[in-house]
This record gives sequence, structure tokens and C-alpha cells, in this order.
Amino acid sequence: MRKIFIYFALIILGISFLLPFIIMALGSLKEMQYALLDPLFWIPEDPSLVNYKQIFNDGIFLRWIFNSIVITIFPVGSQMLFCAILGYIFAKKKFPGRDVIFWVFMAVIMIPQQLLIIPKYIMFSDFGWINTYWSLIIPELWGIMGVFLIKQFLQNIPNDLEEAARIDGATDIQVFFRVILPLSVPVVATVGTFSFISNWNDLFQPLIYMTKEEMFPITVGLASLLGKEGNFGIQMAGSTLSFIPTFIIFLFFQRYFTEGIQMSGLK
Repeated sequence: MRKIFIYFALIILGISFLLPFIIMALGSLKEMQYALLDPLFWIPEDPSLVNYKQIFNDGIFLRWIFNSIVITIFPVGSQMLFCAILGYIFAKKKFPGRDVIFWVFMAVIMIPQQLLIIPKYIMFSDFGWINTYWSLIIPELWGIMGVFLIKQFLQNIPNDLEEAARIDGATDIQVFFRVILPLSVPVVATVGTFSFISNWNDLFQPLIYMTKEEMFPITVGLASLLGKEGNFGIQMAGSTLSFIPTFIIFLFFQRYFTEGIQMSGLK
């Protein structure tokens, strides 16, 4: 009876977590101007793809997707590389002030992003980066949390492996790329997953730095759809399309994601 109760509770929790996504998918298949509180309203009597057709007929939506891809792919790749390098340096290298520098980096996490948005906007305006990809790519080339996760992971790797490679004549670069990096695949994949989800779903920063409609990523574009179209069904269709990439990424990297989090927290 205890197991039955636990499984029943888990099923209820699972349905509760999935319910918003189910409503979103069902709402995208129904023509509707406004959202209603009646749960049965979301069930389409005559499912239709008209919302999706209308979205793709509007070329600006495809531009929003392209913008999101640009401001996501480059930070993901750079964070996976730079965080791995910095994590390796802080975990395995000894130099004066190493711990102080690391904890200064960690202290930056405590500063709210909203507090930095005005000075960053002024600086990016002086650089001419407003309404350009640079304002969203350059600050995200590396992430402090990624460095922390990889550092914690690498501290669990025995130093004997690195020393054995050096005895065989390997340089620091060879040790990193041939020994450390292959062993760090789970945590590096975790950093990449975090980076992808964070950059793809970011609404706050693009909302500040992008003022031209053709430069909107999909998050800002969807936020503007309801006011422009006045059609909630179209917004649900756009949200469903926006959700699919993050779902696929998490689905494929779930094993590495779970393993990386577990190994990073062992220390």
C-alpha cells in the first residue's frame, strides 16, 4: 500500500508539472482570441494548424528564430570551452591568489543582473552594440557557474592521471585535451545544457538591448505577438515552437546532465 501511495502521488505531481505544457500544446491547435480559466476550453473541438500556418506565413517569426539561434549557439560553444579551461586551471593548477580570484568570481553571482543593466546599456551604447548580436553574445562567452561546476568535477579526478601523461611527455595543452577534457564530458555537457536553456529562454536582456523588431529573439517576439496579433492561439503556437528546441536538448543530454550534477556535488 505504501508503494501504491507513493506511485500515485508521483503520478499526480507529474501530471501537475506537465499540465502547463499540455495546455500550451492544446491551445496552439485552437483558434482563440483570449485565454479563459475553464480547463475544458483548452480542449480543441476541431484541432487545426491554422495558428502555425499564420506564424510561418509571417517572415518575421523565422527571423526571430534565427536571432535566437545566433545568440545561443555561440555562447554555448564558448562556455563549454572556456569554462572547461578555467575550471581546469582553478582545480589543478597552483598559483598565487588562486582561491582569492576564484571566490571573487563567485561573488559576482550575488550581484543581481538588474543592478548592472543600466551601466551595461550605457557601455554597449558607447560601443554601438545596441540592436546588434554583440550585446548578447560577448557577455555570455563564459559563465561563472559553469566554471564552478567543472572545477568541482575535476577535483574528483586523480592527479595521477595528469602526472602519468606528463611522464609520457605530454604538454599542458595535450594533458587538457587528451586526458582532462574526455573525462569531463558529463559536466561539460551539463554546462552546455544550462547555457543553451538560459540563452534561448532569456527575455530580460534582449528586451533591453533590442529595440528593432527584426532583431528580436523568439522570447521578445512572442511577448510582442499578443499585443500585435491579439490572438492567444497564435502565441501558444509560437510558445510551443520555442519550447521544442530546449526539450530536445534536455532529452538528448539528460544522462550527461544528471551525471554531471551528481559528480560535481560529491566534493
